[in-house]
Amino acid sequence: MKLSLEGLSASSEWNAKGYSIPTFDYQTVQNATREQPCWIHFGAGNIFRAFQANVVQNLLNVGLLDRGLIVAEGYDYEIIEKMYRPHDNIGALVTLKANGSVEKTVVASIMESLTADTGNTGDWQRLIAVFSNPSLQMVSFTITEKGYLLTAPFVDEDMISVPHKPRSYMGKVVALLYQRYVAGGAPIAMVSMDNCSHNGDKLKAAVLGFAEAWEKNGLCKPGFLAYCTNPEKVTFPWTMIDKITPRPDAAIEKILAADGIEELTPVITAKKTYVAPFVNAEECQYLVIEDAFPNGRPPLEKGGIIFTSRETVDKVEKMKVCTCLNPLHTALAISGCLLGYTLISKEMADSDLKTMVEILGYTEGLPVVVDPGIISPRQFIDEVVTTRIPNPFMPDTPQRIACDTSQKLPIRFGETVKAYLKEGMNLSNLRVIPLVFALWLRYLMAIDDNGTAFELSPDPLLPEVTPLVAGVSLGTPFDAHTVCQPILSRADIFGLNLYETPLAATVEQLFAELCSGPGAVRQVIHRTVM
Repeated sequence: MKLSLEGLSASSEWNAKGYSIPTFDYQTVQNATREQPCWIHFGAGNIFRAFQANVVQNLLNVGLLDRGLIVAEGYDYEIIEKMYRPHDNIGALVTLKANGSVEKTVVASIMESLTADTGNTGDWQRLIAVFSNPSLQMVSFTITEKGYLLTAPFVDEDMISVPHKPRSYMGKVVALLYQRYVAGGAPIAMVSMDNCSHNGDKLKAAVLGFAEAWEKNGLCKPGFLAYCTNPEKVTFPWTMIDKITPRPDAAIEKILAADGIEELTPVITAKKTYVAPFVNAEECQYLVIEDAFPNGRPPLEKGGIIFTSRETVDKVEKMKVCTCLNPLHTALAISGCLLGYTLISKEMADSDLKTMVEILGYTEGLPVVVDPGIISPRQFIDEVVTTRIPNPFMPDTPQRIACDTSQKLPIRFGETVKAYLKEGMNLSNLRVIPLVFALWLRYLMAIDDNGTAFELSPDPLLPEVTPLVAGVSLGTPFDAHTVCQPILSRADIFGLNLYETPLAATVEQLFAELCSGPGAVRQVIHRTVM
């Protein structure tokens, strides 16, 4: 049993071991994809293999699609060279369910894998051919928010060079889009599926940055910028994606190996990317896309992807980020670091912490939640609290989620506080939100509830805020207002100056209590949520 076209011919063995395998005619689909490509995706990482590729396979299996995916990798070419191509672009998806069971699928919907490397003449010419084909409807991305930055390496050089051999990621993408313009200017949707707010605008800003520079410097044919800014030609839909896809886990590798699958060894590339012939992911998934496709699109709604208006995409994102998922994660991350937890899932077996996130979501968040209308906020929280966070297979750690907390607080909590003020609601009804703020101040001391030092997770504001609590010692009285005022007054951290609300005094009091000695964190959390 091998993850390859040849290995898939032993279908009875796969079926006997409980695997779902492709049922479509692979050669027919591959030929159609090469001749009339429909969808190319940049970013050959785990979420693409676990989510988009599986959705396409499901639709291919039932005959609702006749073409598969093309994937391109513009950062770490070894992913393609050492993992995709040796396995004929085929991989195993192991869906990790909260009840402890696994669902195993062999995914073979990726018909072609390419390196977006201008030094690889064959791959680069093939990418030009794909982009030049009028049949192409969608170019999508999961390249992380950093991929769209115009401060990335080689961007400045690419903006003043002929757009034939760019080296920056966005330079390559826009050079390929330029080839589409030169080939006749067929319409196209450029769809960021990265997990960042208003992702379509970030992609658009990067594309237009190059188009403007190239026209200004006389490096491209006139009209390219107008092509990119014409919504009848090029669109940049907003999307919201939500699916936890951790690094391939050794325990999952053992399961697959015990089934008899060969050649499962992961690869760590020179750029430190950890890739394997399999991916493991949670069962729950959401992908909501603004329906703005000037050249048409595949019927992905029949595979569970939701198409809607830009306004609704924005509401779904706010529902998730401000109320139903992200605030709960952050609350568990901060408290988990202080209480010595190393897995988020384990925290949900702690009655105090479970009650804390339930109050945060249901009692404090839902009264002012942004309801998108297409997804029930209450059902979303139900799923988060009962299925997603407690999933024992999800190796998410408090320490990872605590990264960049100062950047997260204004959106994940500040927006709720502002909504209470806007609606004229009583802020004294908030118990957990001020507790989270106080826990974060206590976290900045880098001393856990037992009095033991721990390492703070990376955060750009640590050099500014940690000195402000450096003089506080557990069990030693201090002036909480003097310590807290320089931090709680910062609207950039909390979304507003907390001293303009009654919450600041509450946070000060809670912080003082949290610092009263070892064990105080547990005591204060228990008392607050009971």
